[in-house]
Amino acid sequence: MTSSIIAVVGSDATMVYDAVHNVIEKALGERDPSFALQDFTVKDVTAGGDSSVLSRIMEALNTPPFLIDRRIVVVRDAHQLVADEVAQLSEWMENPSPDTTLVVAVVGTKANKLVKGASEVIDVKVGTRPKDRALFITEKMSEYHVKVDGATAQAITARVGDDVARIDALARTLQSIYGSAPLNFSHVEPYLGEAGDVPEWDLTNAIDKGDLAKAIIVARRMLDSKERVGLQIINILQRHYLRIARLEGSGIRDEQEASIFLGIKTYGAGQALTMSQRLGAARVAQAVHWITRADMDLKGGVTFGGKDLNTDLDATDLTVVEILIARLAMMSRGARSR
Repeated sequence: MTSSIIAVVGSDATMVYDAVHNVIEKALGERDPSFALQDFTVKDVTAGGDSSVLSRIMEALNTPPFLIDRRIVVVRDAHQLVADEVAQLSEWMENPSPDTTLVVAVVGTKANKLVKGASEVIDVKVGTRPKDRALFITEKMSEYHVKVDGATAQAITARVGDDVARIDALARTLQSIYGSAPLNFSHVEPYLGEAGDVPEWDLTNAIDKGDLAKAIIVARRMLDSKERVGLQIINILQRHYLRIARLEGSGIRDEQEASIFLGIKTYGAGQALTMSQRLGAARVAQAVHWITRADMDLKGGVTFGGKDLNTDLDATDLTVVEILIARLAMMSRGARSR
């Protein structure tokens, strides 16, 4: 590893620190970590004494390695450093010691000043499209020399959904058990755990397209994952259609203007604008009415029984959500055919 300053950045803390673990291993090589490694966590409540973490970090960065050729200094939760601490660390980064490797871990974006000052940036962000997740899973397995065929990689992608943060631990587990032996899904499945969640726009996009079958599959996946209950799905749809309602009749015709008006990203604003123009006032009002009715039903208005003993799904949640989604998707399909 030739970079003297490495930043690991991403929005998911688990994925960031999985990546940091691998960076440290690579940076250490054959060196003894008791001599070569100094690992700090910003705002570490377990650290005693009154001295700031930064003062100890700077001391480590400015102390020549002893009995080794290189020192590795790790700063976890670097996004929690305050402005004057960032300035002090950035000053060292502008003229780093040639025999020291600094690894900063940032849970956030690449706009962080410490990330910008790094000579190497490892971004652990994974795209939300299924093919992005599949590529990440394949690359992560390869990183640990775990051999899975294409069908198995696709099956893993389908099971974990949006919860790709678990893949590093899965790959390490498989590597420790099977090494580099070729694996199929029967080898992997016992270690996969529950189905992971999927992004909320998978649901709203399917409804907007009038794809009833896909919308129902996505909603069931959300409930199966146990990451969401029926009311949370209703809230997703409520936000989506209230944005559409705000744009309907507003006179806005440009997605940039819609983005500013709604306070959301351009793509989502463009989707809402398209739907407001396609549905019209009467359909939007009907959609909001259906969503309100479903919200009341899930808060005690109706009951279709308790949890299914085989699937663990709440029958009331499932019934109310599926009826609502069917109505909304069929409405979108009708509007598309106008």
